[in-house]
Amino acid sequence: MPSPAPQPQASRRTHRPTPSGAERSFDPEEIIVSKTDVRGVITYANDVFLRVSAYDEADLVGKPHNVVRHPSMPRVVFALLWERIQAGSEVFAYVLNLAADGAHYWVFAHITPTFDAHGTIIGHHSNRRWVPPETRRQVATLYATLLAAERAAGGTHAAVAAGQRALDAYLVDAGVSYDDLVWSLVGDDVAH
Repeated sequence: MPSPAPQPQASRRTHRPTPSGAERSFDPEEIIVSKTDVRGVITYANDVFLRVSAYDEADLVGKPHNVVRHPSMPRVVFALLWERIQAGSEVFAYVLNLAADGAHYWVFAHITPTFDAHGTIIGHHSNRRWVPPETRRQVATLYATLLAAERAAGGTHAAVAAGQRALDAYLVDAGVSYDDLVWSLVGDDVAH
């Protein structure tokens, strides 16, 4: 009797990976690049993105970009990103991502809307660079504060609002705007 045909393996996208605590990095000269449609569904991922995220192209293209979202990433940062790019502006942010194998990696993201010939937003383009260790530590401390405020608030809308209040308070105390804060943390290794 012939052996049964092997069952197809489930895609890694059927569930979110569990963070392993392992940190992954990439060369400071490398750039992770992706493109999405207006809903944030990935339409392109470069080879650096595939390697660092440990996903195959088929596991990324056609999926929402939040497939690499780390659970320790504050919702308010993504709300700010979406607000800015949907308004037609570029945005810079530090983002903690989660790879398919559970490793995490930090990026300094530059996200821009893509426009058609009539000025309509038709997608988004993101270049992500390496983040120096000291900058990672500083951003992780801030994000832990924002995440604690969000988790204490409960549901999504309440969490984003709580995160926004915590971020606003931090910026007022520091006497800077969001953009000034982001650029103040850029290390010499990223700036060159």
